[in-house]
Amino acid sequence: MTCRIFARMACPVIALGCAFAFSLAAAQGYPTRTISLVVPYVPGGIVDLIGRLTGPELAERLGQSVMVENIGGASGTLGAAKVAAARPDGYTLLIGSGSEISVAKLINSGIRYDGERDFAPISLIGTTPMVLLGGTRVKAETLAELLATARAKPGFYAYASSGVGSPNHLVGELIKMLAGVDITHVPYKGAGQTVPDLIGGHIDLSILTLSSAIPHINAGKIKAYGVTEARRSAAAPNIPALAENKELSALDMSVWWGLFAPAKTPAAVLQRLQQEYVYVLKQPKVVAKLTEQAVSIMATGPAELQSFVRSDTEKYRKVVQAANIRAD
Repeated sequence: MTCRIFARMACPVIALGCAFAFSLAAAQGYPTRTISLVVPYVPGGIVDLIGRLTGPELAERLGQSVMVENIGGASGTLGAAKVAAARPDGYTLLIGSGSEISVAKLINSGIRYDGERDFAPISLIGTTPMVLLGGTRVKAETLAELLATARAKPGFYAYASSGVGSPNHLVGELIKMLAGVDITHVPYKGAGQTVPDLIGGHIDLSILTLSSAIPHINAGKIKAYGVTEARRSAAAPNIPALAENKELSALDMSVWWGLFAPAKTPAAVLQRLQQEYVYVLKQPKVVAKLTEQAVSIMATGPAELQSFVRSDTEKYRKVVQAANIRAD
């Protein structure tokens, strides 16, 4: 009897030891071949820039090639789905963002992966604010004037986003809810045409990442009413935070990026990747280029990224449910 009890108690310990030994062995031999760094968007955007900026640096640290693989389509979910389904061995990684990790499953029941369960967090790369913009046909010079007009004339203004369920769509809906205004949402197929339409007077308002908008703001072609993070951005300290308005004091949303691996990737492999990637994110060349793009570099560990994703998902869940946003 005693032997049987001891055997039952010992089995989990032995299993744990075996799992640790496997993880350690995997890390000691890792990597031995090319690593695929999936960017779930077409070339040219900020996610692609992060991949092509950090990929070669990571390759140098790991002593193996890192291939940036652009898999665009379906708001980033095609690339994310490929990584979620990949073998959990550290050779397929994802530069993920809130769109495909936090929002996709909330608005589309056809998404088969779960952003929290199906990915192993490695490091939070950084965040950047969005900014509420006004076009040439909008007379309001300040946020207070804009909200006053929107409140007095429901449906008078329309705002563009880069698509249903995109972060700028969700922050637009949150602004409407917090301020109690009725502004019509106009989804675009990406953000590329937003600025020309603002300048041309074809749309009243838009919400873009700060880095995309700064050149046009500085040129005086469009108005900036405020950034969507709780504090002003160091990249544009003259632009107020929307939260400085008492009606929007609870507003704090950003675009973010993190490095992920498939769930069940050995812990020791994840630890190696986290150590090397954080080193890469702190290199002067990387810092300078990302700062230029208004990115606040975080370079955290897995626990911090996991906590960030949970918080971000819940924040978006409330907006999606309140505004009844669906993309399926």
